[in-house]
Amino acid sequence: MIDAETTWQQACTALAGGDYETAFGVLSAALDEAMPAAVGKGKSAAVSPVAARICVYLGSLHALYGDAAAEQLGVALAEALGLNPAVGGDALYLALSAELEARTRGPEAAPPTEAIREALDPVARFHALCALALAEQPQAALDIHLGAGELPLHLRWRLRSWQADCQEQLGHTADAINLYAEAAHLAGGLDRAVMLQEQAALLIQDGQSEEAKKVLDSARLLYGSKQAPQNPVQGEDEGLNLATWHYLRAQALLQMDQPDAAYEMIREADRLERQYGTPGYVVALLTGQILSHLGQQEKAIVAFESALQLAEDSDRPYANHELGVVLLDMDRPVEARDRLEVALNEPDYPYQPEVLADIAECDYRLGRMPEAQLAAEQALAQGAVIPASLVLGSVALDYFQLDEALEHYERVVREAAPDSRDWIIGHQMAADVMAQQGFPNPAAAVAHAQQALDNTPESDDWHGTLQDLLARAQTLMGQQDGRMLN
Repeated sequence: MIDAETTWQQACTALAGGDYETAFGVLSAALDEAMPAAVGKGKSAAVSPVAARICVYLGSLHALYGDAAAEQLGVALAEALGLNPAVGGDALYLALSAELEARTRGPEAAPPTEAIREALDPVARFHALCALALAEQPQAALDIHLGAGELPLHLRWRLRSWQADCQEQLGHTADAINLYAEAAHLAGGLDRAVMLQEQAALLIQDGQSEEAKKVLDSARLLYGSKQAPQNPVQGEDEGLNLATWHYLRAQALLQMDQPDAAYEMIREADRLERQYGTPGYVVALLTGQILSHLGQQEKAIVAFESALQLAEDSDRPYANHELGVVLLDMDRPVEARDRLEVALNEPDYPYQPEVLADIAECDYRLGRMPEAQLAAEQALAQGAVIPASLVLGSVALDYFQLDEALEHYERVVREAAPDSRDWIIGHQMAADVMAQQGFPNPAAAVAHAQQALDNTPESDDWHGTLQDLLARAQTLMGQQDGRMLN
């Protein structure tokens, strides 16, 4: 006599060890045995509670594969309902139905009811949480009371992963990072590597590149040898996840100002993607960014154009913006402005203020001062403080409005990250403007010139200029103090 709950426990034991094939085999064999048993007792196959329950459990297993198995999930639920209409009131069936709808309709899906969210069955509550997360209701998902210890082992790390995703949707990056770390602790093998990589991605996004590098080091140890596994599907999964590992490593290295090492990583990511799948947009985009940092602008343009071809509609403004910036770096403001205008016309693009500032820079280089000033003022008002201030400083200097120019450059120094390129430019220009003003505040001029000089290589034309500015400002300081400085 087949017992659905015993069968489910056997499947969960296999899933705890990552053996999905055995889990499917256990459930499928039990379903085959439960179906003829119902018929053999003179009952219609349409009334088979045990077989129906096994179908629901098969649905839970299909749901682990995400969108790729949505069709199989729908088939399993339909078969369960056909075998026993009463299953339509079961909490797990309803939770899986809500998850399926959320996968197909997104935010427009009907959310699971309170009764499902508070069901006695923790697996039902888990799938209700998934449904809410997929329907972009992260707080409602997090409000479901569900402890990892209530769930079968194979769902515990997934629970933390979904909760991390919800915290990320809410903008709670630190909480999401901690939850991905817990998910990694609960997972094993390649699943643990994937969770560590999710954690690293958020650390990079949060500017914690050194910490991300440590997490990625741990993830790398979980991958097998370079020889392809015997299971081609497993080999493909591992290969694509390893491609993601190299992509994240490249991101971290670039953030740590190691573009040469980052380039080696992104090349390997591209190779793995091509071996196990297809070239991806994000790899092409990061390749362009790294090449741009290396000063290989022509190659960067090729990479960004490749990213543009691979991009989904929502990603295209990112590629166009990057193309605009690299063309501007190459002093091709007309072409750059065309690309930037395309990005600006995407209302959902989150970096529109930065695009406006870049357009202002294009207009400035084209000698269109009123247009440059207007665009830069709009960018400044919308939050692109540093790039907009640099353009406004340049415009003010061209109009010989020195006090206004100094105000803009000092704003750059206050807002930019110390030792960054913009921070150095701000100090350089502030010192230069003060010199043109006749050093009304020589102590401030010394401070700006010294900071800029400490971060400007001797090969840079600015180095000699800054040394001269520093000497003149120090001389004036000495005169004001009644003494001369050495």
